[in-house]
This record gives sequence, structure tokens and C-alpha cells, in this order.
Amino acid sequence: MANHGTAPAADRPHASNGSTARRNGLRDFLRTRRARLSPEDVGMPAAGRRRTPGLRREEVAVLAGVGVSWYTWLEQGRDINVSAEVLDAVARALRLSEPERQHLYRLAGLNPPQVRPAAPRLPVEPSLQRLLDGWSPKPAYVLDRHWYFIATNAAAREIFGLTSRDHNCLIAFFTNDRYRGAVRNWAEMAPQVVGQFRHDAGRHPDDPAFARLAERVSAVSPEFAELWARHDVSPVAQGIKALRHPEAGELTFEYTSLPLPHRPDDRLLLHNPAPGTGTAARLERWMAAVETARPDASPAGERAEAG
Repeated sequence: MANHGTAPAADRPHASNGSTARRNGLRDFLRTRRARLSPEDVGMPAAGRRRTPGLRREEVAVLAGVGVSWYTWLEQGRDINVSAEVLDAVARALRLSEPERQHLYRLAGLNPPQVRPAAPRLPVEPSLQRLLDGWSPKPAYVLDRHWYFIATNAAAREIFGLTSRDHNCLIAFFTNDRYRGAVRNWAEMAPQVVGQFRHDAGRHPDDPAFARLAERVSAVSPEFAELWARHDVSPVAQGIKALRHPEAGELTFEYTSLPLPHRPDDRLLLHNPAPGTGTAARLERWMAAVETARPDASPAGERAEAG
């Protein structure tokens, strides 16, 4: 008798009265989803010429964290037991959209999990914005669960080079040239940033917005795609950011992520000058110069002197 190796007993092929048409549909669906991806799409090296387009079965198995034999049986449409957790892993490996993920569940004979609608975004309270503004000249901002900026202060916008086009902290870290260029140890921080985002995604497994956002960033950043494919997790709530600002000079901050009890999906990021780095003095001088250079600064000063 053939030995099928690593597949658990509950997942081995067995007789069933399951629908042949459904299993055939599952087979064709998985094959076509696999064929539309290249190794580069998922951050894997291309290994030689391929007879057929797309990922190989063993590559999908590696990305999903399942056995090669088990995934082969799944794609062949064999009647095997599957769990929601494994289907979600396959869906992530194949970069399935939310409708495609639900379709995969139905083809596998499971009811798709109900996707809870995202909680409406709360407006920023004036007191919260005052807290951020009062933290200047030190940078501070509020992120939602998907790392979109809810509120920022002037110091954060100036120091990190955030513009009106930067709506998401993860996207800005990988695509904003000013932000990337300012981070002295960007290559060292990037894996931590991606690991933190995967940690947050893992806390909300039923929220498809994380996967959609990861897909968006992967499409424009090969570095992110490669790091995302590693599946590393870094639940870091504090650390060091070392920056090289074009005008303020070398800046080193200790940062801390704090929950907001009245906004359970959001968190506050505070940055403090690291002791012994000279950051506090350079920051004070530079932000004072920025304030002085604002268009309304001179007229205000002239009016004060005239009074």
C-alpha cells in the first residue's frame, strides 16, 4: 500500500458521496488561480524555465504552510477533509480576493465565514487633536487597525515627509521616497514593520482588508512582497527610529504605541528624542525655524510690533 507521508489521517482521501461537479470545480478553480501568479508576484525566486505558466504546486504548499501531497490532493479534486484555517492559508497564498475566498469555501463544501463589516471610523475628537498638537515639536499620530492615518501633528508631517497623498503608514514606509530616505536603518526596520503588520492582521483573521492592503503594497514594492512572503511576526509596541533629516540633521527617537480605550481599533504613536543623541536640541531649533518660515508668521510678528 502506498504511503502518503505527511498528510494527517483526517485529511487523507476517503470515500464520500460528495458532489463530483463541485470537486471538479475546485480543481479547475485552484489550477487557474495558481496559473495566474508568478514566483515574483509572491516574492519567491524563479527557478529555471517553466513548462506551464504560474506557480508550482509545491510553491503554493510552501506559501500556505501545508504538505505538498495534501495540496496536490486538494487541487486534484479528491474528496478530503479540509478546515477553514487551511482554506484561509491557501487563499492567502493564491492572493484570492474576498469573493474568490468565499467561492473556495463553497467549492470545498464549507460555508464561507461571515465577514463582519468594519466599524465606522470615528471622527477625531478636538481633544485628541489637541493632544497631538501639544506633543509638538515631537512627532505623534494616530493609526487605525489597518494603519491608516487618523490624525497627525505638524512635526510628524514635517519629519517623516508625509504629504496629502500619504494616507497609510505602511504604504508610506515602502513607497514615499522622502520617508524611506530619512530612515537611516530602513533595511533593518522593514522586516520589523512587515512583521508588525502581519501580527495585527493575525489579530483580525476575519478582516479581508489586511490581505487586500498587503496585495496592494506587494504590487508596487518588491521589498514588501519578499518580506510578506516570509510570514514573520513581530509584535513590537516600542522601539527606536533613527532618521537623517535633510535640514534638521540626525534625529533619533524612542517610539511607543499606546491603545486608545475609547477608540478600540486605533492606537497612538508617540515619539520622544532619545537621550544623549542631541535630538531634542536639533528638533527644537528646526521646528522653531519651520514655524518662523510659515507664510503667516511675518505679518503676525509685524502686527505685534506695531501694536
